[in-house]
Amino acid sequence: MGKTNQSSVTEFVLLGLSGYPELEAIYFVLVLFMYLVILLGNGVIIIVNVCDSHLHTPMYFFLSNLSFLDICYTSSSIPIFLSSFLTSRKTISFSGCGVQMFLSFAMGATECVLLSMMAFDRYVAICNPLRYPIIMSKNSYVPMAAGSWIAGGVNSLLQTSLAMRLPFCGDNVINHFTCEILAVLKLACADISINVISMAVANMIFLVVPVLFILISYVFILSTILRIPSSEGSRKAFSTCSAHLTVVIIFYGTILFMYAKPKAKDSSGADKVQVTDKIISLFYGVVTPMLNPLIYSLRNKDVKAAVKSILCQKCFSGGK
Repeated sequence: MGKTNQSSVTEFVLLGLSGYPELEAIYFVLVLFMYLVILLGNGVIIIVNVCDSHLHTPMYFFLSNLSFLDICYTSSSIPIFLSSFLTSRKTISFSGCGVQMFLSFAMGATECVLLSMMAFDRYVAICNPLRYPIIMSKNSYVPMAAGSWIAGGVNSLLQTSLAMRLPFCGDNVINHFTCEILAVLKLACADISINVISMAVANMIFLVVPVLFILISYVFILSTILRIPSSEGSRKAFSTCSAHLTVVIIFYGTILFMYAKPKAKDSSGADKVQVTDKIISLFYGVVTPMLNPLIYSLRNKDVKAAVKSILCQKCFSGGK
């Protein structure tokens, strides 16, 4: 764990909350509970969307992709995170760190693009309802979703390859829960300017551009809603995109707070800030995927009706 040369670095140590043992038991229970809710909630969303033919629409197709993405994203890190609480040696192999970094980066970038595709779907549905079946046909929304996955995967492959090719000849302790790319880059003993430039370009493409696209979409959506003469029509139109808007605010709000907040300058405050950063990162990685299915199910009559219908069918067939 001390000084090593590049060839001997075969694993990394994930520090996590090692300095705060009193918090580990609490967070183990909380994270385990939230992970089970993520698997159950997102799994139900996927099953319902597949089984109910009424939900075979672009919006619910994107929602199924989002649920599957959240399951993949959390499963790439949470099991390792939980197992670290059960052992005194909190290590991950060099290759395992690379795989975890790739999956985390890929799912994050894909979700950014996917949320912008969902915003476009809502824009067409509200601003151009008569042309919606033509514009958002299966030949359109399936490639849109596939393109989101491909773009996120290609970007992640590039960023991960650049990071894992760096020489690591210093401390191999990652001061994080997972192999977070910024925490890993701090351990490199070579110039990381290419990595920084590459990540800056990627952030522009996968964070700034989707945010601008979503903002522009909702400007047109709100403009259209405000022109609807009846209050009932306005309320119904807004309800179709309220769940997506809530998810967008939580997702991007957490990212903004995580990276835009000021850093502590004194060493005593730096330790507290590091713990805060880890907790915020945990919120971003666990709480947000847990809230997504709850938001879409609680605020969506179609999903709730489909869940009740499937449950009733199961009860009826079980009673025979």
